[in-house]
Amino acid sequence: MTDGAPTLLVLHALRLRSLASVDVVAARFGLEEREVEARLSELDAAGLVTHRDGRVSGWRLTGAGRTHGEELLARELDESGARDRVVDAYERFLAVNAPFLAVCTDWQVVEGPEGPVVNDHADAARDAEVLGRLEHIHRSVTPVTDALAATLGRFDGYTARLAVAHQHVGAGEHEWITAVGVDSYHTVWFELHEDLLATLGRERSQERT
Repeated sequence: MTDGAPTLLVLHALRLRSLASVDVVAARFGLEEREVEARLSELDAAGLVTHRDGRVSGWRLTGAGRTHGEELLARELDESGARDRVVDAYERFLAVNAPFLAVCTDWQVVEGPEGPVVNDHADAARDAEVLGRLEHIHRSVTPVTDALAATLGRFDGYTARLAVAHQHVGAGEHEWITAVGVDSYHTVWFELHEDLLATLGRERSQERT
């Protein structure tokens, strides 16, 4: 999946992953690691990326790199004629975003006598209702991710990644709803959301709720 310019894909991978090693950047869009290394060196010299050393190390965008990445994404939309289709997909995504976030909250906490407390999952009926809502959301968002992949190739993969997380949840591995450190449903969802915002040059703070 390399139908975008390598510079755009490298910058965008860092936008989506925040801090990433060369192999992670390369894997995100199926690029060769040597090509990514060369591109990062050029971008570093241009002040668009920087490398963080230490216990948690990796490449990340600078402010200028974030801005330049957004400019490249906007150019991609205009040159491909895909803007209207991506906007439509974004609007459809927003329609299920708040319900999904509510599922995550309801899975993690319940209302106790003195306010919200951690969900101990003792109420099987309540958990089943929350999982049922996730099932509905999954059926609703899959056509959106399919449409995005058909519009711009770099959106390919979200359908499969959400499906894998959904399968884990269906198998009783409920940590795959919100866990960090794995490609949980929430992890993939958050990345998809950021991808749409970056592509359209929008901010979360400006979204309707």
